[in-house]
Amino acid sequence: MTIDETTDLTQLDNAALQQSAKDHLWMHFTRMSSYDKADVPIIVKGEGAYIWDSNGKRYLDALAGLFVSQLGHGRTELAEAAARQAQTLAFMPLWSYAHPNAIELAQRVASYAPGDLNRVFFTTGGGEAVETAWKLAKQYFKMTGRPGKHKVISRAIAYHGTTQGALSITGLPALKAPYEPLVPSTFRVPNTNIYRATLHGDDPEAFGRWAADQIAVAIENEGADTVAAVFLEPVQNAGGCFPPPPGYFQRVREICDEYDVLLVSDEVICAFGRLGHMFGAERYGYQPDMITCAKGITSGYAPLGAMIATDRLFEPFSKGDASFLHGYTFGGHPVSTAVAMTNLDIFEREGVNQHVLDNEGAFRATLETLKDLPIVGDIRGDGYFYGIELVKDKHTKETFDDDESERLLRGFLSRALYDAGLYCRTDDRGDPVVQLSPPLICDQQHFDEIEQILRSVLTDASTKV
Repeated sequence: MTIDETTDLTQLDNAALQQSAKDHLWMHFTRMSSYDKADVPIIVKGEGAYIWDSNGKRYLDALAGLFVSQLGHGRTELAEAAARQAQTLAFMPLWSYAHPNAIELAQRVASYAPGDLNRVFFTTGGGEAVETAWKLAKQYFKMTGRPGKHKVISRAIAYHGTTQGALSITGLPALKAPYEPLVPSTFRVPNTNIYRATLHGDDPEAFGRWAADQIAVAIENEGADTVAAVFLEPVQNAGGCFPPPPGYFQRVREICDEYDVLLVSDEVICAFGRLGHMFGAERYGYQPDMITCAKGITSGYAPLGAMIATDRLFEPFSKGDASFLHGYTFGGHPVSTAVAMTNLDIFEREGVNQHVLDNEGAFRATLETLKDLPIVGDIRGDGYFYGIELVKDKHTKETFDDDESERLLRGFLSRALYDAGLYCRTDDRGDPVVQLSPPLICDQQHFDEIEQILRSVLTDASTKV
């Protein structure tokens, strides 16, 4: 069965789709038993900031798919760019050959990136970009006479991907446990969740200095001659949107320079407008040695990711018989890079980044009205990227235990928000949160709709645990 623009969404054979999904489709990060006695949500159409299911019901896409759909759904210009390219050159790998789209997009991405981040290595997604960054760090230090530098430091509760290397860097023990032993030599430091800070919780600058200094402590503990890189998101996603305190990244940069450790800015979510800039590093004023990105580079109209490196990291590979022994069949795919170029054309033509900067204050202010609800403990984030932390007692910040969180998030909230017409994310990888990351085209009408649905559902939620 195919679905096109002429299909009456209410006339789809839902029974057949449901049975086929349950018989054959293995969904990602999904408890498949959840659908033993329930329908699988089937999304068939998107337009602007909205999506529709196979029953014809409309939902506000308040997560941009998965932090992806920057320009919203139904952009025919992006679909047409993909079709034109597929008719001209459907596929060509970047293995010793190039094609125009990859060349032009690499130049364009490098022009947006801060400093001398001029070398762009394309992947098909964010996890692959993280793998690429770690492999580059290890090979670079081997080629420059420091073969012992191979370890990685990242933050507690941080998510960096599901491949073996990226999962090793990830700071979520429950996500890693089924696949251990993983790649060794990764270590965790505190994140920047000042809401839960036990030290300097009333002084953001002191807290930021303390949190950054824990990276230096970890490097010292492991030995600077063994640590290759630090992987940090500009705003940490898992746990519910932890922005950096003032001065945090500047201190991290000092520490990395002192110990000759590479700073990798993992911007799979934060790049391409999510924070009102092409890259989050620009917003927070720090210079990475590498940036990993994906998602918003095409607004989800085709899969694409990238690792962007400085000229210094590329230099050893530029001479003799040296080679970066790494690559992906579909990295830098002609269709994906064509879509990315058109996506960035729209960003510039419509002033998307400025739209986010102009409206982020209104988005925050609208969400902060929810603080009068007893279940809302904290609202945090920047740009169009927010987390709402849910608590049992907002005065003591008492959180929910595992059983309560299960009943609250999976037993009630996730379904209730969806039934109310809001597609977002409830997350218990740290303390329970609702995550919001709407398309960058959204404005006050969408903020109000998000707030109204959240207010109704969260009011009910406080009685369910």
